[in-house]
Amino acid sequence: MATITLAVLAGCAAPPQQPSSQVAPESLTTCKPGASEDMLTGVWLSMRRQPGVSGELKTFIELRPDGTMNYAEQLTRPKRAPQGLAEKGCWYREGQTLVLRTLESNGSPVDPEDPIYMNRYEIKSEARERLQLTSPEGARLDAKRMPPDYRLSW
Repeated sequence: MATITLAVLAGCAAPPQQPSSQVAPESLTTCKPGASEDMLTGVWLSMRRQPGVSGELKTFIELRPDGTMNYAEQLTRPKRAPQGLAEKGCWYREGQTLVLRTLESNGSPVDPEDPIYMNRYEIKSEARERLQLTSPEGARLDAKRMPPDYRLSW
């Protein structure tokens, strides 16, 4: 009798839910064009040495007029292959803050709602050929404008 009761109850149970593919809101994945004359638009390169890190850190930031961006960070050390990170996504300006929202990291989509993929840099100084940014952690990037076709070599 208990077996029959369990069978009847199992038949009444709701079917298992199929996992839903969560789609991020369009506002998080759609890039918006910036101001057409924004001096931030362009290709920027910063090269620096950091205490405690052997080698040179290169930061490449490409900010396009359509609101899309490429960001790469590369560590180059003598007699070793470069190591790095390559991200794609959106950028925009909030007053004196440059906001980078990563949508793809090293070729893989990311969760755009995860705060780790939203980076804010205070714009300390901007000119046609030079850009100075500071991260919330205090890291300073002194970047110079590069030709539009410039890319980091891996």
